[in-house]
Amino acid sequence: MIQISNEKLTVTVNPQGAELQSIVRNDTGLEYLWSGDPAYWGKKSPVLFPVVGGLKDNTYHYDGRQYTLGRHGFAREQLFAVIGQSTDHARFHLSDNEATRKVYPFHFDFTVQYLLQDDQLQVTYLVENLDEKELLFSVGAHPAFKVPLVPDTAYEDYFLYFNKKECAGIWPLSAGGQVEPAPVPFLEKTHELPLKKSLFYNDALVFKDLSSTAISICSKRTPHGLTLAFEGFPYMGIWAAKDADFVCRDSWCGIADSVNASGALEEKEGINRLAPGKTFERTWTATIF
Repeated sequence: MIQISNEKLTVTVNPQGAELQSIVRNDTGLEYLWSGDPAYWGKKSPVLFPVVGGLKDNTYHYDGRQYTLGRHGFAREQLFAVIGQSTDHARFHLSDNEATRKVYPFHFDFTVQYLLQDDQLQVTYLVENLDEKELLFSVGAHPAFKVPLVPDTAYEDYFLYFNKKECAGIWPLSAGGQVEPAPVPFLEKTHELPLKKSLFYNDALVFKDLSSTAISICSKRTPHGLTLAFEGFPYMGIWAAKDADFVCRDSWCGIADSVNASGALEEKEGINRLAPGKTFERTWTATIF
């Protein structure tokens, strides 16, 4: 495990998957990240690459060949190299290898950086195209935060606060995890979404093109919570395993296949296109209070 810290925060990351394991505010000792209880969901904050969500039939085709690739891609199962570390930052690196090229025929460098600044954790994804052809990919965050956060509060005491008033539908997911063709009404001119476990009984809440660039997890019963800023991530998911004490607030550059997806990687909704030699960069932040 790799640990970084400053006066305000201590963060732990596992090189396996470059996955966050802990976010602690030093003055209170509060842990903000989900425990990873395998009875509900054994992950804590998987990194999603080179796809986000599920492919239709777990397959896609590219350049005349068909490939099989599981939900959220392979990065979360790979061992990243630690290529830089100081007191308050760490960098984790993954390159294509023989195993990845069997399911994803591209040459790439993928770096995940964790940086602490005051009471904020900054998480940056850097994707570099090492190939001679255009790189087609998605990338995203899937962090799970502990709810309830403090003792003597309940899950239903917490809510999500959107930094802009939202009037947005959610895009339902099919039984196979694909996005249905039309949204259903959900947020109606509001900043707030009260949390309750039944919200997620039918899988994730999937949003496209929200007005907000930041969402807070907070409660009127405690001053403690966090704000997640995700400018530059056009898709968003909110999810929890059934009856589990957490909420995932996902930021995505990419989205699961639609039920009507053709299977062609070039035609996939939300796919990012990166020219040879170029680098793609996105950062999301968690401000801890």
